[in-house]
Amino acid sequence: MRRFFVAPELLQDDSFALLAEILQHLKVLRIPQGGRIELFDGQGRLAQGIITELDKSGGRIVIEQRSRCPAEPLSLRLIQGLPKGNKMDLVLQKGTELGITRFSPVYCRNGDVILPPGRLDGRTDRWRKIIREAARQSGRCHLPRLDEPVALESLLPRLEEELRLVPWEQAAVPLQDRLQGKPPQSASFLIGPEGGLTAPEVDLAMRNGFLAVSLGPRILRSETAGIAVASVLQYLFGDLGSGSQ
Repeated sequence: MRRFFVAPELLQDDSFALLAEILQHLKVLRIPQGGRIELFDGQGRLAQGIITELDKSGGRIVIEQRSRCPAEPLSLRLIQGLPKGNKMDLVLQKGTELGITRFSPVYCRNGDVILPPGRLDGRTDRWRKIIREAARQSGRCHLPRLDEPVALESLLPRLEEELRLVPWEQAAVPLQDRLQGKPPQSASFLIGPEGGLTAPEVDLAMRNGFLAVSLGPRILRSETAGIAVASVLQYLFGDLGSGSQ
């Protein structure tokens, strides 16, 4: 059954007019009147409905069934040093697929230049669209939270996650050695941009409760490292491979 994102308030009604974006997708997918689709609102609510009206000018869906997804077992926050270009798009797409619950982009010394808030509108709108599409495609019920980019030093003192990790090529302790003991309910991990984190940035993270870890003998790209860490944490403490949503 094809799946579409809708605003939360729409799922409160028993029927509603289909949005232009959904109508366009229905046309491309050749889903006819009488077809059934699944809707999700990004806040854990699902609905299945039947398309009762559909023509060139619009359409309508009637909700037949509602359900709610359970909360995700592990809260994962990726603090991503902003890479240059469009590399952040891949980070958001794959991170959403892997179950990251919050993205916190930060400005680092070796990363993208700091832009004033007004210059970020187009970029963050695109990022939110990428997150919605990745959640739709991967079957997620809850949309990850996307923070506005801030300076690294302003964010670190405000974190509350139990486990905090900063992969660093100069770290001596392997990641697996930092993951012993009681499974955490929440974790954050700091990934540097191209060129990596500077020694003062890593020192600042460690003074704010982060544990420096090694990811092995290979140096991973900025857009690869977060995906690797998220996969390990989801496998050990989350729902990766559990066979359930």
